[in-house]
Amino acid sequence: MLETSQVRKKDLSERKRRNAKSVDLRSYIVGRSNYLLAKRIFDIVGSFLFIVFIFSWLYPILWLLIRLDSRGPVFFVQKRVGFLGNSFSCLKFRTMYVNREANTRQATENDPRITRMGKFLRYSNLDEIPQFLNVLMGHMSIVGPRPHMYKDCSTFSLMVDSYKFRSIMKPGITGLAQVKGYRGPAQNFDQIFRRYQWDAFYVRNANFWLDMRIIHRTAMQTFSSILRKLIVIDDLPGVAMAQEWIEPKNILN
Repeated sequence: MLETSQVRKKDLSERKRRNAKSVDLRSYIVGRSNYLLAKRIFDIVGSFLFIVFIFSWLYPILWLLIRLDSRGPVFFVQKRVGFLGNSFSCLKFRTMYVNREANTRQATENDPRITRMGKFLRYSNLDEIPQFLNVLMGHMSIVGPRPHMYKDCSTFSLMVDSYKFRSIMKPGITGLAQVKGYRGPAQNFDQIFRRYQWDAFYVRNANFWLDMRIIHRTAMQTFSSILRKLIVIDDLPGVAMAQEWIEPKNILN
């Protein structure tokens, strides 16, 4: 009888916790309804224009270079964790030789799996541009926390409490953590936690003008990276924000 009572109390506590999360999520969405609507409209218009005026002519060039560089498909499609933990097929240009560890092992610096063309695509962020198709389909947003593959999401959730809080917002092609310098593989607790810090800060403080600043910085970083690679200018000034914004409280300074 005592065990039954304890089970009931535990079930009741679990229901209250789920209801509280549901209420919090509902209040979050209701309180930001105008912003979320504007964000979705911007995502649709922005991704459509990008696909028509940039992706349409850039795709055939990259398609040819990728196919000439290595065997395999041009696109790499991977199941990733999206909005509220839902699964979606994330698109990227393939940057690795076809391998069995692509869905379980993060890429590292000088990873032998990365192709010659793949190094340039990763360095310049051009490997991510097929995700504008994900944005148009509603799986992603232009700005938001980056989507993780399931293995990484599960690992990070065990290391950082409330890590899944970042999934309240749709995943993005770029995000605050990325322009802060936290992009690529996260291989230790400090990298994982700092990335989560910026993702969580973005979710709590997201607004249209912050999105515009992140997009602007991402574009500047991309152009700077391409120029550094193609022109080989060692002293070209960078635009990384990691040293400029030291703590979340200084985000708008």
